[in-house]
Amino acid sequence: MVKDFYGELQLGILGGGQLGRMLIQEAINFNVNIHVLDPDKNAPCRKLCNHFECGSLSDYDTVYNFGKELDMITIEIEKVNVDALEALEEEGVLVYPQSRVIRLIQDKGLQKQFFKQNGIPTPAFQFISNKESLKSANLSIPYVQKLRRDGYDGKGVKMIRTEADLDNAFNEPSIIEEIVDFEKEIAVIVARNDRGEVKTFPMVEMEFNPEANLVEFLISPSTYSFEIQQKAEELTKKIANDLQIVGLLAVEMFLTKEGEILVNELAPRPHNSGHQTIEGNFTSQFGQHLRAIFNLPLGDTSARTNAVMINLLGEEGYEGLAKYEGVEEVLAIEGVYVHLYGKKYTKPFRKMGHVCIIHADREVAISNARKVQKILKVIA
Repeated sequence: MVKDFYGELQLGILGGGQLGRMLIQEAINFNVNIHVLDPDKNAPCRKLCNHFECGSLSDYDTVYNFGKELDMITIEIEKVNVDALEALEEEGVLVYPQSRVIRLIQDKGLQKQFFKQNGIPTPAFQFISNKESLKSANLSIPYVQKLRRDGYDGKGVKMIRTEADLDNAFNEPSIIEEIVDFEKEIAVIVARNDRGEVKTFPMVEMEFNPEANLVEFLISPSTYSFEIQQKAEELTKKIANDLQIVGLLAVEMFLTKEGEILVNELAPRPHNSGHQTIEGNFTSQFGQHLRAIFNLPLGDTSARTNAVMINLLGEEGYEGLAKYEGVEEVLAIEGVYVHLYGKKYTKPFRKMGHVCIIHADREVAISNARKVQKILKVIA
């Protein structure tokens, strides 16, 4: 640790959204001072931290000046000014995950090169400079096009299924990827501290909202075979060690119908695929991230019970001041935990919260989660 706890450590978080909010809830137990930078004056973290600053995460001077008096900086979003973080590292501020890791993961093309160089299985891909170059692509239609930078939560992704879709393709630098005929989308979260200790959370199974292309339903732990789960967890550990990352890393993967595992994308921070760990595991992903960046022993990642996580998204057709319907009704169901993110305004498919449903019987947990999906709504 940089300093003893007892309120001396000054920790900065770049980003003040729901991930930062849940990180602060855990950091309170460590008695550290939390500073948050976010461009939204109404960010969910604004009233929970010791110091809140409204400013751009992509502006060099703003990020540098925010961090220069702090002991350590971490992130809850990758879209930050890495040059400023590099300068702060050179001046002795600890930045976890390291700026070089953030720089690599900011660019999906660099991610793909990293996979290739380190023997990490991933879908076949090709770099594309603009829309015109799609016409001479080596991959045949259909394929998926992803912007190299700034894509998240389903944004920056287009499905190219026919020649007609080329007209609406991205014109910016991107990658195209073969469409994988997968059986299930899975994820593993891994933590690594500076002493090289590495621990994974159990593999989870995910279902995506087809319209918003983001995780809508997650089940933990998985019921796939021990061999498949071990393969996914070992692959995730390899990536963490190859990167030499300090902090948390979420690895999203495809499980093919032949039992092959292909890595899709990385996120160097707490992740949507780990929210169920708050109630479902002995150590939450947020507590584990703090343990990792503070270079403390990593916690027990075992599942306490079956857990299902649902993203609470803004309903279609509603935009404005958020109103929640059905909270009292779902809280009457055994094992239901509602997490609202403190976002003032809702819009279609905006992440407004999540719900974790736990039960000793996996099928009951899933059934209760389906009930919650039908009852709990965010409108305006």
